[in-house]
Amino acid sequence: MKEKYLPSVAEGSCWAAFGLTEAGAGSDAAGIKTTAVLDGDEWVLNGTKQWITNGGEAQIYTIIALTNPEKGIRGASLFLVEDGDPGFTYGKKEDKMGIRASATRELIMKDCRIPKDRLIGKKGTGFITVMKTLDVSRPSIAALAVGLGQAALDEAVVYAKQRVQFDKPIISFQAVQHMLADMAIQVEAARSLVYGTARHIDAHPKDMSKSSSMCKVFATDMAMKVTTDAVQVMGGYGYMKEYPVEKMMRDAKILQIYEGTNQIQRNVIGQELNKEYA
Repeated sequence: MKEKYLPSVAEGSCWAAFGLTEAGAGSDAAGIKTTAVLDGDEWVLNGTKQWITNGGEAQIYTIIALTNPEKGIRGASLFLVEDGDPGFTYGKKEDKMGIRASATRELIMKDCRIPKDRLIGKKGTGFITVMKTLDVSRPSIAALAVGLGQAALDEAVVYAKQRVQFDKPIISFQAVQHMLADMAIQVEAARSLVYGTARHIDAHPKDMSKSSSMCKVFATDMAMKVTTDAVQVMGGYGYMKEYPVEKMMRDAKILQIYEGTNQIQRNVIGQELNKEYA
């Protein structure tokens, strides 16, 4: 049987999305309700996924669903669902505060039928696979945060050198210098932590949950603070849409929320420390 051709993202025609979050299962990822039942040579999926990045734009979707609800999350499995599969539709495009260039939609599966071979890995291993995937992907959110923080710092410094008050560029005032210095320190610290975590993951450690979570928390908290400080340095201009820092500030907020909220990441770090010091 000839394999189905899926064009690469580089060709501009194939995108992927990850379906984990549900209306009742956000931070409590184990609370998913979507089900998958084997019917002959097909899986039948029923349920919804919420806040899905690339929803409605992607051609392929990784969906976690319960194949054995009696076992709870230990009975969850992963599936590949494609755009156009019968019973697979989308909700409205969400109107978000930030990252507005990124499409976010609900995924709706109502008697969605997919071939039997769309099961990813072994039945019942879905949740473990998802958690390991998040351990690897969280540093990518931290990397986004570093880029965002650096961009906000750049804008703030350039503005502070050009903006004149009391006959002097405001960068000459110690109060502004200290704000910019703290911003620069935080960006560099986050960058170092991201690089260090990436090296750690590349070494294929047995467990990377703590380092991944620490990286994500520190960098995204940094991005929120640095972008907010950039708006403050630029004053009224920073609040206006003519300048980019107000958008950076709005975009930074989601980094503390998605891919696991920073509060949940702190739980993970605390649990890992408890194990280490047992």
